[in-house]
Amino acid sequence: QVQLVESGGGLVQAGDSLRLSCAASGRTFSTYTMGWFRQAPGKEREFVAAISVSGGLTYYADSVKGRFTISRDNAKNTVTLQMNRLKPGDTALYACAAAGPFGSRSPADFGSWGQGTQVTVSS
Repeated sequence: QVQLVESGGGLVQAGDSLRLSCAASGRTFSTYTMGWFRQAPGKEREFVAAISVSGGLTYYADSVKGRFTISRDNAKNTVTLQMNRLKPGDTALYACAAAGPFGSRSPADFGSWGQGTQVTVSS
């Protein structure tokens, strides 16, 4: 198991940028595929982005491709989501997750979750 804590959320205007961070505890962080998911009020949790163990491979939801970038630092046990050109539709609670199979977009495949950080984008 790995414990995850997100930070960096906030209230921004459309077109602004935010950088979310996820700090992981435990010595096995570097062995996990990491992902970011989000959940808006009244909606199901949805996949945003994921990154391979080495950080060399990434994949994104179509809705964020070209605007968001996921990265990781295995030496610091952190994974980051850089979000640019934010839209009101990006408003959600963002959570990082660990230990899913690379390529999966299903929350059910990820075993460890943080509490999330709120991102609100005003128009």
